[in-house]
Amino acid sequence: MKRIDWPGLLRAGLGQLQLSPAAFWRLTPVELQILLGLEGASPPLTRARLEDLAAAFPDHKKGGADGRD
Repeated sequence: MKRIDWPGLLRAGLGQLQLSPAAFWRLTPVELQILLGLEGASPPLTRARLEDLAAAFPDHKKGGADGRD
């Protein structure tokens, strides 16, 4: 498990971003990452990627031939 670098996050939020303490503590981790330019998020879900996921993880009908309910 990774440890959270609270001193570094506080320096970035209060110093670099010049947020008030109240504004800093209201942020979600994702919002803070975005403000710092560290989002590293996955690209948007495209139709092609959705089709790939649907093929890899197909839905099964209730009570279907696979015996799942």
